Amino acid sequence: MTTAADRLAALGLTLPPVVAPVAAYVPAVRTGNYVYTSGQLPIVDGKLQGTGKVGESVSPQDAAGLARVCALNALAAAAGAAGGLAAIVRVVKVTGFVASAPGFTGQAQVINGASEFLIEVLGGAGRHARSAVGMAVLPLDSPVEVEMIVEVT
Repeated sequence: MTTAADRLAALGLTLPPVVAPVAAYVPAVRTGNYVYTSGQLPIVDGKLQGTGKVGESVSPQDAAGLARVCALNALAAAAGAAGGLAAIVRVVKVTGFVASAPGFTGQAQVINGASEFLIEVLGGAGRHARSAVGMAVLPLDSPVEVEMIVEVT
């Protein structure tokens, strides 16, 4: 049986260290059989991977790639709170925030970057309910931010 860790490895990825909070919060909280992650930015090795508004200085395609990074960081935060990637039963809900230029309406396609990544890694357990919301601005001028709720063992 192929595990989520196997699928990550096949993509050339491992779970990164959990990104340190930029304010007064924790990356994830477990309550009962659920983990709620804080919003995760597209940070790799401590560096934000892009800035600006989608539909202006950031293309929707680049933003979808950044949403994928956010989802990987959210998965790391959830796994950290759950005791490991193997403890994740399913992704229940994803909320994606897109810093949008006026008139940009492709938020759903941007957040598909996160959704498709979670399905690649977790298979059917990665399918989830979702909201994709346009915002005027996000922390650190990030183009995207993703948070999720996962069921765990």
